[in-house]
Amino acid sequence: MMALLAMMTIISCKKDTRSLDDQLTAAGTLSAPANATALRLQPGGSSVPFKWSAANAADGGVVLYEVAFDKADGNFSTPVYRVLSDGSGVQAQATIPQDTLNKIASLAGIASSSTGTLKWTVMASKATNLQTTASTNSLQITRPAGFAVPPTTLFLTGTGTEAGGTDLSKAIAFKQTAPGVFELYTSLQAGNYQFSDKATSAGTRYYVDGSGTIQQGSQTTTVGSTVGPYRIRLNFNVATSNIVSIQSLGLFMSAYNTEIGQLSYAGNSTWSNARIPVEFYQFSWGRDERYKFALHTSAGVEYFGSSNVNNVAPSGQPTSYFNLLPVSNSQWDNTYKFDPSIDKRNAKVDVYFKPSAAYTHTATAVN
Repeated sequence: MMALLAMMTIISCKKDTRSLDDQLTAAGTLSAPANATALRLQPGGSSVPFKWSAANAADGGVVLYEVAFDKADGNFSTPVYRVLSDGSGVQAQATIPQDTLNKIASLAGIASSSTGTLKWTVMASKATNLQTTASTNSLQITRPAGFAVPPTTLFLTGTGTEAGGTDLSKAIAFKQTAPGVFELYTSLQAGNYQFSDKATSAGTRYYVDGSGTIQQGSQTTTVGSTVGPYRIRLNFNVATSNIVSIQSLGLFMSAYNTEIGQLSYAGNSTWSNARIPVEFYQFSWGRDERYKFALHTSAGVEYFGSSNVNNVAPSGQPTSYFNLLPVSNSQWDNTYKFDPSIDKRNAKVDVYFKPSAAYTHTATAVN
């Protein structure tokens, strides 16, 4: 009986195995975008739907799709880019962001602010069977200004910089304020400068041309007649630059509605004044100690202050209390409050626009 039971168990455990049928016909008509469609890409623009008629699997099973892109004279043997279709590859359409199409156009050799042609087709697969649609559609792509793949880090180098040379190991890092957007408070002297996405010789080099457009290449930009502190802003998404000289940084006291002292550039993205006389203003209700900062640039005056419109006293507050943010020119809003110990004394004030941390400042009483 035991032997019979064992035999019956073995028989019942046999699997019903079948050979995998990977027979597949290629996807059919490419319906959208239509052949020779012209696309003018915009950063962050609406996604573009790519559609085709489905492939047929002999066993009715799941088929995976990829949209393949190639140069105008390519044959798709080594596509420049492949995009999985919607639904993790099972739908007969792919919704592709314009930023991705911009990257694909760049890989195909179409320069920014230029127009060129791409080809696309569909690859359908089941197991190891890959079928490429015989038909292709062309796309006339006009790329926006900017870089399809902007750098994620950026450094300043050159004889006209605070680093004082072209040794990239000493290059000055930028702060990244948004993807592809960088900012640096520094000084420039007689000489030239350029940018690199790495602090090594392997980095990709960039420069700003005479129109203020960011270009890729090893050329340098010559420092103009104005030497001293600058703010450099670069947006690689649209290849634009904004470089302004900084004429002064003032300590603005609200009750007097004026700047009561000026800070000098001390290098390393820092402004300082060792002794600014401070006296709180006497109102009927008490003494007023509110202040913020006025940055005078070649483009105009900007104010930096607190994120709090109505602020509290600094005692017991976290270090973020002193963080600097762009604010309005309102006489009273977004100000800080001096520590009471500073009243009728000198204040040592330091402002730090360092790229490695939040912009901030200190104000302490000195004799």
